[in-house]
Amino acid sequence: MDIATSTALVTGANRGLGRALAAELLSRGAKVYAAARNPDSVDLPGAVPLALDITDPASVAAAAKATGDVTLLINNAGISTSTPLLTGELAKIQLEMNTHYFGTLDVIRAFVPQIEARGGGAVFNVLSVLSWCAADSSTGAYSAAKGAEWQLTNALRLELAPRGIRVSGLHVGYIDTEMAAHVTAPKANPADIAKLTVEGIAADDYEVIADDLTRKIRAGLSVGVGAIYPNLV
Repeated sequence: MDIATSTALVTGANRGLGRALAAELLSRGAKVYAAARNPDSVDLPGAVPLALDITDPASVAAAAKATGDVTLLINNAGISTSTPLLTGELAKIQLEMNTHYFGTLDVIRAFVPQIEARGGGAVFNVLSVLSWCAADSSTGAYSAAKGAEWQLTNALRLELAPRGIRVSGLHVGYIDTEMAAHVTAPKANPADIAKLTVEGIAADDYEVIADDLTRKIRAGLSVGVGAIYPNLV
């Protein structure tokens, strides 16, 4: 994909990885809609702030109506409630699923018509290594929601290919953002991940695997449970 001639929309672009993605796209010549629930929180020179709450269908519809020229959609907006599946609040678990799965799907459905009308393009979903495994009980809701988003990515890849739209995703471990502020494990620089991601989009890659941990977990999927959870075997 030619990034310089694309019009990108990045959700959750007011901070963290989303802001880094928007900045990287701008540096490569793309027009960028920086979407956030509060567009006034977008402080990125050159970006076009756009109001968008991906869990609100009316907000999604309004954002699609306000644009019309998007050729690259990056679904980055996310949430982490640190909720266990068995003992956590059901409302928080539902919020994770509404954000990562239903919200992401709603945004894709809303923007696919304009991507197709512009001759095709790409949809890129920011996933996680936790879409393939759970780190501990506190990541249960997040992992389940990201796993659903991964399968959404796989299914829509098949549905949208005949319409000239490539669907791909990023799998990555911890990134040094506000969402991972409580994490003491090594964390990647958002700017580095953004650069890797945009390079993957430009190369038409179906998957961007960002770090060694993610590569290890991905390889373990073909081996079985023991490779990912050795303490259980």
